[in-house]
Amino acid sequence: MQTKAKDKGGDGAAVRYSKTKRACYLGFVTQAIVANFTPLLFLIFHREYKIAISRLALIPATFYVVQLLTDLLCAKFRNIDYRKSIIASEVTAALGLIGLAFVPQLFANKLVGILLCVCVYSVGSGLIEVLCSPIIEACPFPDKEGMMSMLHSFYCWGAVGVIMGSTLFFMLFGQENWWILSCLWALIPLYNIVNFATCPIEPIVKGTESMTMTQLLKSGTFWVFLVLMMAAGASEATMAQWTSAFAEASLGVDKAIGDLAGPCGFAFCMGLGRVWYGKKGQNMDLSAYMMGAGALCFASYLTASLAPSPIVAFAGCMVSGLSVGIMWPGSISLTSARMPEGGTAMFALLALGGDMGGSLGPSLVGVCTGTSENSIQDGLLAASIFPVLLVVCLVMVRRNRRLLASPQTR
Repeated sequence: MQTKAKDKGGDGAAVRYSKTKRACYLGFVTQAIVANFTPLLFLIFHREYKIAISRLALIPATFYVVQLLTDLLCAKFRNIDYRKSIIASEVTAALGLIGLAFVPQLFANKLVGILLCVCVYSVGSGLIEVLCSPIIEACPFPDKEGMMSMLHSFYCWGAVGVIMGSTLFFMLFGQENWWILSCLWALIPLYNIVNFATCPIEPIVKGTESMTMTQLLKSGTFWVFLVLMMAAGASEATMAQWTSAFAEASLGVDKAIGDLAGPCGFAFCMGLGRVWYGKKGQNMDLSAYMMGAGALCFASYLTASLAPSPIVAFAGCMVSGLSVGIMWPGSISLTSARMPEGGTAMFALLALGGDMGGSLGPSLVGVCTGTSENSIQDGLLAASIFPVLLVVCLVMVRRNRRLLASPQTR
């Protein structure tokens, strides 16, 4: 049963909801594990299971499709039981990771077993993405925007941890023991089941008062925020997914160093950006801050795509990590402030929009790179449209002040 809040904010809320905060933080770490661990195993699957590299592309495609479907299904339900659903997210994430170590052995076609496990943990990832943000939003913390930014920073720290931890494990114990590491990573969601089972959880709005998906999609206001979220997802995911290849191609390093310098370095910078706003952003105008971040992101994309020096271009990639940090959590905070009655459907559609942007952006780079003589840099130049789109949406929001109105209903 969901508990009733007694504290109105401040120190009382910090103490009462400390376990809720910790559970949601580990929820985002769990999402980072399931999103980033399996791609590290692609070459291992290729060697051990004789799966063609081209067929391994089905793994991330399946992950994102199932996560998008989970987002969409959550948007259709107004009365989701937050506790049962978020516990289910940890259960499915753990089962998928453990299954990855054993289920492929049950099939003649090992890829079928891998994809089954990916489907299971993708459901968990989707539920985490939809539910952790409103769970934190419903807690009576005094600085909601800063808390949201801090929450999303734990996806970054999880990504850094799983890349560095997995690399170290493979160096010490060998890549042939990857299945043990998969079970070890599953311990985090298994532990977090206890946290979510015992922490206080508040409903974001009463089920009968929350908006339906149809009502949200009929709102012009919501569409502005949905496009904002898509632009945020594209700005973040494009650089996150292409930095490893960019490091290998531009700097001439091998894959292990490319993974550490590329996606790991990018995630670290993005996490720093989120933590900084979480600690220092209490008195800042969030929309103005996001416009500045969008401008910096655009400049970073231009630097990465146009700088003649590979080192300077790679520095642009890292700076973009700092700039995109606020975009996803900030978009959620702005939307929640304007539409506090949005409920689960709103958070699910925002997650869907962010994931769609996260699929569109990297795909655009792939298409442009595939037809370009100037490799990945031309793709990144094309993707610079996304931070521009984000700034345009924020200009629309700021010009129409009613979009920024924050009803005092929390």
